[in-house]
Amino acid sequence: MIDLKLTDDHEALVQTVREFAQKEVAPYIKEWDEKQEFHPEVFQKMAELNLLGVCIPEEYGGAGFDYISLGLVCEELEAVDTFLRVAMSVHVGLNSLTLYTWGSEAQKQKYLVPQAKGEQLATYGLTEPGAGSDVVAARSTARREGDEYVLNGEKMWISLADTADNFLFFCWTDEEKRSNRDHSGMSCFIVERTMKGFTSGTIHGKLGIRAGNTGYFSLQDVRVPKENLVGEEGEGFKIAMFALEQGRFTVAAGATGVIRASRDASVAYANERETFGTKIGSHQLVKQKIANMEADYQMSRLLWLRAGWLKNEGKANGRATSLAKWQATVRSETAASMAIEVHGANGYSNDYPVERYLRNCKAAVIYEGTRDIHTLMQADWALGLKKEKPARKTLPPWRPAK
Repeated sequence: MIDLKLTDDHEALVQTVREFAQKEVAPYIKEWDEKQEFHPEVFQKMAELNLLGVCIPEEYGGAGFDYISLGLVCEELEAVDTFLRVAMSVHVGLNSLTLYTWGSEAQKQKYLVPQAKGEQLATYGLTEPGAGSDVVAARSTARREGDEYVLNGEKMWISLADTADNFLFFCWTDEEKRSNRDHSGMSCFIVERTMKGFTSGTIHGKLGIRAGNTGYFSLQDVRVPKENLVGEEGEGFKIAMFALEQGRFTVAAGATGVIRASRDASVAYANERETFGTKIGSHQLVKQKIANMEADYQMSRLLWLRAGWLKNEGKANGRATSLAKWQATVRSETAASMAIEVHGANGYSNDYPVERYLRNCKAAVIYEGTRDIHTLMQADWALGLKKEKPARKTLPPWRPAK
């Protein structure tokens, strides 16, 4: 039986995150967005609230909450601005949950614990200049030399690229399999910013998420100890897909926050703005837009809550997570566009937040699987051409934080 009712602890978490975002970010986000300023000190404040390890077990420095809690945090953060949720996606979803699931005990102690405590930031490096959805087109490599691996390659469109401390780096360890496009020749490594041969940079001129750091990083003969191999050689593709599934969940929840923010902004404006002698909220076509936003919000929220419940239960959830990500991101784009129309000419100005919502939400239909990729995945599942794999691992049974 699916029970999507929030616990008292969930409700308290929502209130905490909402108050944080409204106090620490909402008053300043317009200026940060205009100036394309990244403020990493915000993440330190998030760490103080245990948000950067919200669903990591307490024994590894986290808050010990569940997947629903992770989704709630992402929805609340992105309702204020996407850059906050992006940090949760890469730091918690793509990196820390992957280390918790696939990492050795030594790797968990060295990297996961400080990440969960927020003492270090972490991200994920899969996309390359010539390899996005086509993962096996990656060109990054690693060769074994004694007790070390020598890593080379470049990753592109990486969130927190120019500020993270730790990186998951996916590359080829088998040249023959690379030539045959056999993904079982890919592996995953933990890379530290301070390692010799590591460089990074920031991408400027983005359409949206301008308050966030997005960039690239490059490895030139970077030597890492064999202990930094995550899992076994050849498991990199499996690890990458596992990580993406966690990331998709956070994106789905965050996109739902954009829908809610678009609806709330439209409702406030419709109750204030007057045309033809009456508030625009009384006009049927404005009502229709707000009604559609409400429906999109409720449906998207139910989809990510269901995916989170399946994750908590340790049940197969790839199909549900994909559907939640696909629908929430597409509907967030629609909601933000309708919100601009409700605001009329004012919606085209950054005097109101809705134009930022539209610019920000556009990226989410691309990363963690484009809308096209998820469309094909859902069709293949429906047609029986694709079988859902059982959940590999799950978090321990959730218990309220002490």
